[in-house]
Amino acid sequence: MGRQHLWRRVSSVPAVNYFRPVDTRAAELQEVRLLVEEAEAIRLNDLEGLDQEDCAQRMSISRSTFSRILDSARHKIADALLNGKAIRIEGGNFEMAVRRFRCVSGHEWEVPFERLIVGPPEACPKCDTPSVMPLFPPGMGPGWRHGRGHHR
Repeated sequence: MGRQHLWRRVSSVPAVNYFRPVDTRAAELQEVRLLVEEAEAIRLNDLEGLDQEDCAQRMSISRSTFSRILDSARHKIADALLNGKAIRIEGGNFEMAVRRFRCVSGHEWEVPFERLIVGPPEACPKCDTPSVMPLFPPGMGPGWRHGRGHHR
């Protein structure tokens, strides 16, 4: 049995998840799939300008794992840009850094990533009702689980 992949912490899922060259017909278009954690690595290192050690800490992974994810992301983006391929951002092995939850009484709160690894909240911290549901970020909804437990 292979080693279990650890979840990578991401702060958000990109609002736009598909890019394509304008001069390529749909029938001829090839795609590159960029995993959500690869997009997060690009965001942290190249957009925010953090060093790899800080990026790795934010994603709850080792620096060497971060480096491999970043190298993979850069290779895929270069392939798409230089070879006229579309980029689709989806899937991977990730969990949101903070998730919001709401109870049936309307109370909302955030649960940090470390707590979610143990499991979702069993009750509202304000009224103790067990009727709790997650609030998904825009573009995600019930059943949207590309990240958790799936490595594409």
